[in-house]
Amino acid sequence: MSFPRYTAYKSSGVEWLGDVPGHWEAKRLKYISTINDEALPETTDPDFELEYVDIGSVDSIQGVTTKETMLFENAPSRARRIVRDGDTIVSTVRTYLKAVAPIEKPEDNLIVSTGFAVIRPRELFAAFLAYCLRSSYFIETVVSRSTGVSYPAINPSEISCIEIPVPTIKEQQTIARFLDEQTAKLDTLMAKKRALIDKLKEKRSALISRTVTRGLPPAAAKVAGLEPHPAMKASEVEWLGEIPAHWEVKRLKYIAARSEVKIDAEEDNPLPYIGMEHVESWTGRLLPLEEELVPTGASNYFKSGDTLFGKLRPYLAKACNVDFEGLCSSELLVLRGKSYEPRFLLYQLLSTDFIKLVDSSTYGSKMPRASWNFIGSCELTLPPLEEQQAIATYLDRETAHIDQLIAKVETALSRLTEYRQALITAAVTGKIDVRDNATLKEVA
Repeated sequence: MSFPRYTAYKSSGVEWLGDVPGHWEAKRLKYISTINDEALPETTDPDFELEYVDIGSVDSIQGVTTKETMLFENAPSRARRIVRDGDTIVSTVRTYLKAVAPIEKPEDNLIVSTGFAVIRPRELFAAFLAYCLRSSYFIETVVSRSTGVSYPAINPSEISCIEIPVPTIKEQQTIARFLDEQTAKLDTLMAKKRALIDKLKEKRSALISRTVTRGLPPAAAKVAGLEPHPAMKASEVEWLGEIPAHWEVKRLKYIAARSEVKIDAEEDNPLPYIGMEHVESWTGRLLPLEEELVPTGASNYFKSGDTLFGKLRPYLAKACNVDFEGLCSSELLVLRGKSYEPRFLLYQLLSTDFIKLVDSSTYGSKMPRASWNFIGSCELTLPPLEEQQAIATYLDRETAHIDQLIAKVETALSRLTEYRQALITAAVTGKIDVRDNATLKEVA
């Protein structure tokens, strides 16, 4: 970053903060702000309507992303913290999520989870404080002081003891205005990258859905030695529409058997274990398995060549093929094709219309599941085996190309995110001097 530095620095007295400009101070948050000033009392009117923000509704870049409208009597017990304009909320649980966001012109009934510390500036410019609390040094300090392995948390009193750099109020305002301007430019670029990623993912899904119901495009069909313009017929299945006349339509349970072999997982079990978290949504990819992960209770057994499909929250579209023997979560159905190409079956299970169909059948509000009775009764296309293989090979190639494009854009987005975070941290810690409002170099 080509920005000037201050002419003189001094030790901040805080190891992780290092040197700060000579005229700056470092103070503990509790001396320049208050924490958790207001909360809804238990005597609140049960019909009071509130806008609720939970940990999962906050992103360190985009701020508060979603709000849920509910009545007080139906709200979770953690829906209690009152926020005001100028506050900043900092997650005190699952701190690795980095859920930190400024509160700007909130609704009068905006309430956040008690899993947040609501920090209200007392001797600081609100926007400067918000940037300080989103800087890398502050977030890393919060994470490092959190306790607990699976659910790391920090006490608000511990947060209040973290020291932050304090310039003069005028300088705080200058730094905040500078960061407002520059992060807005970066945010515009990042929004375009995210939109492009969404379009590429939509293109991928549409390609899969079309190909498993209509067949190969004419040029690809010719290369594969297939009829490029087959006659079509009505499938008599609403979500399938018209299909090639020589294809069949059969229920999933007649073309892929469900394996119900279960094994009680033990610590000395040598087989690898696949949990729902190991299957990437919509891509069919299996993520790296944690060798130290030890399953508990009865797990489903699978063999090489099987296809796994997640019945829990099916809208996540978690399905994959496996080329090894192992165990998996009971939330993953184990399917074994009968004279069926596993790759083609996987693409059918990942088609958008199939996922929507299965998701429409779920039961349970908090942890929606689909039953095998419904999933197994869903009707799928059944081309000749040779054509299944040709379609799977075509989709392997085309989706790989789209995935490469997505990865390239995601890399650019990651770099922009890192640059944004580095710029904030450098400005609020005085590592760069932005008092002349230096112009940010163009970022591609």
